Amino acid sequence: MLKIEPYYKTDKGAAYLGDSSELLKSISDNSIDLILTSPPFALTRKKEYGNKQEQEYISWFLEFSSEFYRILKNDGSLVIDLGGAYLPGHPTRSIYQYELLVRMCREQNFFLAQEFFHYNPSRLPTPAEWVTIRRIRVKDSVNLVWWLSKSEYPKSDNRKVLKPYSESMKLLLKNGYKAQMRPSGHDISDKFATDNGGAIPPNLLEIANTESNSYYIRQCKKLGLKPHPARFPRDFADFFIKFLTNKEDLVLDPFAGSNTTGYSAELLNRNWISFEISEPYLVSSKVRFEEESLFNKIIQNGKAS
Repeated sequence: MLKIEPYYKTDKGAAYLGDSSELLKSISDNSIDLILTSPPFALTRKKEYGNKQEQEYISWFLEFSSEFYRILKNDGSLVIDLGGAYLPGHPTRSIYQYELLVRMCREQNFFLAQEFFHYNPSRLPTPAEWVTIRRIRVKDSVNLVWWLSKSEYPKSDNRKVLKPYSESMKLLLKNGYKAQMRPSGHDISDKFATDNGGAIPPNLLEIANTESNSYYIRQCKKLGLKPHPARFPRDFADFFIKFLTNKEDLVLDPFAGSNTTGYSAELLNRNWISFEISEPYLVSSKVRFEEESLFNKIIQNGKAS
């Protein structure tokens, strides 16, 4: 699809070094099934992985999302994991995520399929000034996740992401359930006691980001490579790739970082493309694909060490 050489590739995908605003132009219209990414957030102080200041962020991102709309298939999805921010020097929040959502839907014709909330119970209590020093806010442990689409009916199937039944539901399935009207007014039929193989998950995704002793981190330390400081967990990528794509579909992450998206897609038998502007992060992301000899070979074009 892309005319330039990848930095590295595997049986299912390829990672490219460069600015995704330029690389996206090489992707054909209506060709991507899922764009899954955690872009640099609009933080109020600079981070080493290149975030924009809040006031610039929305205009900056809309240039990318215009390209996202072009390259998505009509039944494709765009999933964006966005962290929040406090306004500089004040215990009040930025609303940039909501402004961005409104503009993407009103100006670029995206549909909001559903909002998700990525809850990380292991997140540290920050910002310290408001949470641990003055004690006037609670810790921020949730990222907003926008699931956007080009049509009102994007490809999706919640049967692919069912959760194990609770013990009480297992007991109900075993002993049966008497159909009746709930006090809330909901009419619970006898179909409620049907074993569907698992429970439908909520739009609150409780996924701890505790990767401090993962293969990726251990190998980066061993090889003297620089790990990306803002990684999202593989379970997060797994959920949306299973939910919104089929095997052999094409998944893109335009802000790849440590390339969790590409790694998850590879293991789930999806094709993938990843873009990353920082060469050190791209070099270290290769480590993921060498874990326990899961893949026979990382084919390189001579640029990577």
